Amino acid sequence: MIAMLLAGGQGSRLGVLTANVAKPAVAFGGKYRIIDFPLSNCINSGVDTVGVLTQYQPLRLNTHIGIGIPWDLDRNIGGVSVLPPYEKSTSSEWYTGTANAIYQNLRYMEAYNPDYVLILGGDHIYKMDYEAMLDFHKANNAAVTLATIPVPIEEASRFGVVITDEQKRIMEFEEKPEHPRSNLASMGIYIFSWPILREALLKLKDQPSCDFGKHIIPYCHNKGERIFAYEFNGYWKDVGTLGSYWESNMELIDLVPVFNLYEEYWKIYTKADRIPPQYIAEGAIVDKAIIGEGTEIYGEVHNSVIGSGVLIEPGAVIRDSIIMSQSTIGKDTVVDKSIIAENVTIGQGCKLGVGEEVPNKIKPDVYAFGLVTIGEDSVVPDYVEIGKNTAISGVTEISDYPDGKLLGGETLIKAGDR
Repeated sequence: MIAMLLAGGQGSRLGVLTANVAKPAVAFGGKYRIIDFPLSNCINSGVDTVGVLTQYQPLRLNTHIGIGIPWDLDRNIGGVSVLPPYEKSTSSEWYTGTANAIYQNLRYMEAYNPDYVLILGGDHIYKMDYEAMLDFHKANNAAVTLATIPVPIEEASRFGVVITDEQKRIMEFEEKPEHPRSNLASMGIYIFSWPILREALLKLKDQPSCDFGKHIIPYCHNKGERIFAYEFNGYWKDVGTLGSYWESNMELIDLVPVFNLYEEYWKIYTKADRIPPQYIAEGAIVDKAIIGEGTEIYGEVHNSVIGSGVLIEPGAVIRDSIIMSQSTIGKDTVVDKSIIAENVTIGQGCKLGVGEEVPNKIKPDVYAFGLVTIGEDSVVPDYVEIGKNTAISGVTEISDYPDGKLLGGETLIKAGDR
């Protein structure tokens, strides 16, 4: 079995966090990136040939994956291959849908002529043994197997849901139904028997924005192929919104985390830079936190996830927040319930996350959950107050803040490089 990992998504619901970086390359849990989880699942499951399909802002992702050393995927045969869209002799086209992206890499798959192809998304946090799913696929003599997860029925309308018989054979699909008749949601993870996948991709190659959930699976179903639902009952989080991204990071610091990053038998691998250890100064306070290597703490950190190389100056207080690598929090600054991306500088004497919660004026569905979100490479000047449900991106100056404040629900995005 070979794996095809779809990692080209923009992740627009993560707002300024994905302005310059693909969603699978967003930092997670202090030292990881989101794509580390499906890649680690592959190697832990014995899948050693992985094609990573990139498209949107691929640079950080390409650098992170490299030749696959951290995941033991640097191999002469198989290993990891980054597969961007490329120009063909007759046309050059972007990947337009999940299945179209796989179709454009038909040659790559044909080179391995596998028995089975595993299709994965690059933007979920979970641990899953794909080998157990493959055993289920073989035992049922299935053409296609979908990984499914039970969700609360009131949330089922957000997903593609499946209706199965007693043998777990899928009888019906409903893509985001208004009144769901089942709570088994598709996780966007599929195992195809290779001849079935190849035939379906070739048949539907001219379908605009060809997608697995909307086109390929229904096509196979209408042909009468055997399609089964493999039920997964572990931790699985779609970190597609700022709220779920913040929540799943916060769950990592529980005393007994629901999702354990430290299990010996199912390690999560990542590209590790050689950096010095953490330094916690005399008089600093750290309470219930994940702290990355190379971070220096002179202030206070409570219930937060801090990346590597972060500087928290004296008198600064961080609560319920995510601060990604190489960022600096100035002297006497107070940060409450914020997501601060990589390489951000926050001045001294600032207050983040103050006041009442009001909806964001421009993107109320993105900048919500009472969070302050600051995009990478941003600068916030000294002594400013920032309200909730706000977003900041770019090098900002005191003149950008009327009366030294960015009120709740406001968005401040400045173009240009640092």
